Amino acid sequence: MLRNLPNNYTRDMLLDLIDSLGFCGQYDFLYLPIDFQTHACLGYAFVNLIDAGVVPSFWQAFDGFSNWSLPSRKVCYISWSGPHQGLEAHIERYRNSPVMHPEVGDECKPLIFKDGVRVTFPTSTKSVRPPRVRKRTESNVNVRPNVKNVSEKVGFRKI
Repeated sequence: MLRNLPNNYTRDMLLDLIDSLGFCGQYDFLYLPIDFQTHACLGYAFVNLIDAGVVPSFWQAFDGFSNWSLPSRKVCYISWSGPHQGLEAHIERYRNSPVMHPEVGDECKPLIFKDGVRVTFPTSTKSVRPPRVRKRTESNVNVRPNVKNVSEKVGFRKI
């Protein structure tokens, strides 16, 4: 899992970065969660590497990375993703997720790859509900969440 990514990074920018650092074809899943209101990334991404032998070089390349294509002071760090590990676990996690709803733009959806080429994400196995988008109000737009209420404030960003 890549953490502390610039919020103005797009999925395509992240794919270009990963490939430019020599990891083209070394991953089979990538998901960069996006705030549906602001269209900004949430600052983290899930990447599933095909071969565990690639993990040390990927970790070395991205842990401490700060040479973003856009101006940013953020320094990336790596962590293991839990509880989902492996392509099948990620597919099962997202195939029926609201992020896969037809109303959600392609740029917001997870991707899977075979031999470095994007392939179609497996179809859902049940009805996919649309994502819930919290409405911004004047009272909550500038509120900093405290530790107790962080789950209630997820998705709200100060503009």
